[in-house]
Amino acid sequence: MLDLELLRSFVSVVEAGGFTRAGERVHRTQSTVSQQIKRLEEDVGQVLLHRDGKDVRPTEAGERLLSYARRLLSLAEEARDVLSQPDSEGAIRLGIPEDFAAYRLAKLLATFSRSHPGLRLDVRADQSKNLARDLERGELDLALYKREAGEKGAIAVWPERVHWVTSKSHPIDAGAPSVPLIGFPQGCLYRAGAIHALESAGRTWHMAYTSSSLASKPAERRDGIVGRQQHAAGREARALFQMQVGDDEQALLFPEQGAGEIGGERHTSNIQRKR
Repeated sequence: MLDLELLRSFVSVVEAGGFTRAGERVHRTQSTVSQQIKRLEEDVGQVLLHRDGKDVRPTEAGERLLSYARRLLSLAEEARDVLSQPDSEGAIRLGIPEDFAAYRLAKLLATFSRSHPGLRLDVRADQSKNLARDLERGELDLALYKREAGEKGAIAVWPERVHWVTSKSHPIDAGAPSVPLIGFPQGCLYRAGAIHALESAGRTWHMAYTSSSLASKPAERRDGIVGRQQHAAGREARALFQMQVGDDEQALLFPEQGAGEIGGERHTSNIQRKR
């Protein structure tokens, strides 16, 4: 293995054109530099320098080694620079509901990652009840999730007004005997709120489509996949907060309600940190 200190002295001698000036570069005496060159020549088994009085120039073998020596020294310097940098800032385990991930936070998280390159984001999208459980277990550092209005304890809380929504092209018949719903699986606050509102109004309902993926819901309603199965031509309703309502959707008014909100109820979104 080639000694980097010997290679550094060798490069210095070639670039300076002499042992004295090379010694000044590497902060060693002329005799020490000369001894280092001799050791290097013994290591490689080649004469590396022509010594003609005060003039010193590389031999053919020395010219070949010079290129490698510079590259090895450069790599060693690069390795030192990398290892001397401070460790990464760590990781934040963040939990967010899928609808927030899709509609609100994607660009924000991307901007945050670019501005904090040393901080790794570990983002988990799930139902609010699961995020609250994982936060309590210490599996998340920070969680943004939805809960019933009035619950205490959070860094920040804000209300979400939830609306009935249906397709513009295939709107639901608000007076139908049974209201077909699209929703997340059991445990979703919006699903529970929608069912509670319908049952409080004495309306019959049924789940036309259940999925844990938010992305599939608009497509199923728009393309009528569920509608063909239910013989309803894609006419279903779902509960959304206002920012989720798409261009192909419209608010739905039930005769029992004077407005498109679900029973006038409010849910809140909140941010909590690990205790």
